[in-house]
Amino acid sequence: MSDSDDVHGALISVVVPLYNEEDNVAPLQEQVATALAGINYELVLVDDGSSDGTVARVSRNGRTRLLEFENNTGQSAAMFAGIRAAKGEVIVLLDGDLQNDPQDIPRLLEEIESGADLVCGYRAKRKDTPFKRLQSRIANAVRSRFTRDGVRDTGCTLKAMRRPCRDALLPFTGMHRFIPALIVGAGFKIVEIPVNHRPREHGVSKYGFGNRALRATTDMFAVRWFLSRRFTVKFKEPRPDL
Repeated sequence: MSDSDDVHGALISVVVPLYNEEDNVAPLQEQVATALAGINYELVLVDDGSSDGTVARVSRNGRTRLLEFENNTGQSAAMFAGIRAAKGEVIVLLDGDLQNDPQDIPRLLEEIESGADLVCGYRAKRKDTPFKRLQSRIANAVRSRFTRDGVRDTGCTLKAMRRPCRDALLPFTGMHRFIPALIVGAGFKIVEIPVNHRPREHGVSKYGFGNRALRATTDMFAVRWFLSRRFTVKFKEPRPDL
């Protein structure tokens, strides 16, 4: 299903979910602008009901759109809403905590240019605690084997996808952990590349053992069931008007 059409010059949408990132949002906007200098892009910030000054610190400009949830709904909801609102032909996902490096985005776009439908970054040198790295390593191994997505680090938010990939995603809590599985299951081409990972300097992690492991296990069974029941159709030409 891969399309090797030239995406050079196409609008790039960078989607960032935010929750209580008041000290990170301004430098995030600056770093994205620097990394994508000369590239036609929009920045879609989705505030997930922050209770701090995140919204007030967003720099309003012609490239930035801000979506605000009334209540804290979760990372998956913020990510899904941003993806659906994106106007670009390529959609990039980025964390709001500055641990992902926006300078890696052009490298992801190069892989899209080369024919990939979804490009997943993996954190080759994680700047997290040993326990957090071990926890993530185990969870990724179990998930990858069970869902057969072949991705080593689905916890790395940094990804880029062609616009049609978004139709493979489903709006459920925990969706963000299974983006590769859902997209691969729909027949799209996926590649992985190593990306930079930086220590968190401001704010605190919003995710602990309970929602990383226990809830993810339940979601994993549901996603496996969905993938086993999924079907795709291919029309003869001319395609029926649906």
